[in-house]
Amino acid sequence: MARREIAGIFKSTVLGAALVAGSALAAQAQDPGDQAFGPFGGGSGNQLELSATTAFTTDYVFRGISQTNQNPAVQGSLDASYGMFYLGMWGSNIDFADSIEIDYYGGIAPTIGGFDLDIGVLWYTYPGASGTDIVEIKTGGSYTFGDAFTLGVTNYWGTDSDYDVLEVGGEYVFGNKWFNFFDPSVSGLVGFQWADAGTDYTYWNVGLTLGFLDNWAADVRYWDTDLSDIGCGGAPGRGDNCDGRVVGTISASF
Repeated sequence: MARREIAGIFKSTVLGAALVAGSALAAQAQDPGDQAFGPFGGGSGNQLELSATTAFTTDYVFRGISQTNQNPAVQGSLDASYGMFYLGMWGSNIDFADSIEIDYYGGIAPTIGGFDLDIGVLWYTYPGASGTDIVEIKTGGSYTFGDAFTLGVTNYWGTDSDYDVLEVGGEYVFGNKWFNFFDPSVSGLVGFQWADAGTDYTYWNVGLTLGFLDNWAADVRYWDTDLSDIGCGGAPGRGDNCDGRVVGTISASF
């Protein structure tokens, strides 16, 4: 079975499960016993949560390809969630289109039988650069075994051009602190992107994340792809943007 067919089956399965979960939660909300007053008069389990992140990275790598010509990036996000619904925006400097990147996203993230699902829409924008915006549909699911190992699969479908991306990733969280200070975890993923008009390729990463001081994290990650210099774009000085590299990132969440 082709990867595109697998992605389509996964997308339909996750979407159907999320719709079932949404209907069940909506029906449950009509139960008078659940009418505890939250900040907006909702059920007792729902309240508006706001968060933000800031990050500095040695290279902004997206699906294995450097977006900053292997130079550093400053990034940040704002997020809001209410129950299983979420909205957010994220931004970064880039090194193409004479612009910056600002992404908007939203969706639902229900949990069914221990499986965490995620159905959403992503809108990649590049202010000041015409004809470069991209909209994707995201469907994903993950499961945590015990309290330590999480395995997930996510599919991204480009609505403006015929391409699909399928990612399989995992994370292991250590149960003990390192040096009585760091909360360590290791994670990695393998991604496949294929398009009717364009280059099909595979990318992957593996890395170590150290959380500290409650809301800070340091991440060291190795990225690589199977793209050649020509497949990566072929422009002078930019072909190695798809080569293997180690990327360091420090971030804080609020």
